[in-house]
Amino acid sequence: MPPNATAGGQSITDSLISAAATAAAESEQNPTKLQQDSTGVLFECDAETIDGGLVKDIVSMKKADRRKLKLVWRNIIAFGYLHLAAVYGAWLIFTSAKWQTIALAFALYVVSGLGITAGAHRLWAHRSYKAKWPLRVLLVIFNTVAFQDAAYHWARDHRVHHKYSETDADPHNATRGFFFSHIGWLLCKKHPEVKAKGKGVDLSDLRADRVLMFQKKHYFVLMPLACFILPTVAPMYFWGESFVNAWFVATMFRWCFILNVTWLVNSAAHKFGGRPYDRFINPSENISVAMLAFGEGWHNYHHVFPWDYKTAEFGKYSLNLTTAFIDFFAKIGWAYDLKSVSPDIIKKRVKRTGDGTHATWGWGDKDQPKEEIDDAVITHKKSE
Repeated sequence: MPPNATAGGQSITDSLISAAATAAAESEQNPTKLQQDSTGVLFECDAETIDGGLVKDIVSMKKADRRKLKLVWRNIIAFGYLHLAAVYGAWLIFTSAKWQTIALAFALYVVSGLGITAGAHRLWAHRSYKAKWPLRVLLVIFNTVAFQDAAYHWARDHRVHHKYSETDADPHNATRGFFFSHIGWLLCKKHPEVKAKGKGVDLSDLRADRVLMFQKKHYFVLMPLACFILPTVAPMYFWGESFVNAWFVATMFRWCFILNVTWLVNSAAHKFGGRPYDRFINPSENISVAMLAFGEGWHNYHHVFPWDYKTAEFGKYSLNLTTAFIDFFAKIGWAYDLKSVSPDIIKKRVKRTGDGTHATWGWGDKDQPKEEIDDAVITHKKSE
């Protein structure tokens, strides 16, 4: 049990499917087993302590079994070509691509990024806010441009990632190393535990979303148009760009870039940075990832409080574009029921499990430890 943990009144089984017994039979696991194997919370109802945590000790559970990975050569070849094409596209940006093509690539990076962060992640995976159908349609379009699988499947895998973080049931288990958590997990067959535990995660809300299910049903028609065909054809048609520049800059470089930015959340943000909210987990506060991924790099906070729509304690727009996006649509009424965590709960969690790096604004901050004030060295004092 983590230090000073006290049990709350809600059970983690609230987020398991109501038909868990059926799913468990299929996966040869029962609901109790699914609960015991959980290493993280997914929704606020999963919390077992008053400050949003689990009662049990999860440190010993975070590991990876030794096994021979079964490589998927189709993916290895495809991603190999993508990265070579992206390198060539980067060269074309500085040598021959028109400024309009470069601007389009940047715009599509922003659009597709928001389709992941505001859509697949904060809305559908974590239910951290609600959206009316016009915003859901917009986010599905943005998400389709991103081509990181249908939002339904993305959200499903991400829920498994949070509930069984850094175990063999985690699709991109960071305990297998930086490369595996970044891209390696896509180059091999999933661990059997990923599929088994995935059957015990509640997806009924996703299935009830008609916009989401429309995308899922027609994904392999919509995705090629949104991610590849239109971004390549548009520059050629509207400003006379060459096919080579359009394909390698607006399509290949842009797609490769947003993919790697997303993957950095799984790799770099699980390895580099402070852990002011929970020192017992690997997700970290990584400002570089936050900048590139529109606010997704405040990962220690996010894994402690995944239902906060800001994915951060502070919603500073300059480092959290996604929060600004959601707040804008909340003001016009398209987004509503935005969830966040009270300062009191955050303070309790920081004191109980934090690593001591939680920021203060400076000398005299009400959260500045007394021992820090007492031990400070102050020179050139003004004489009395």
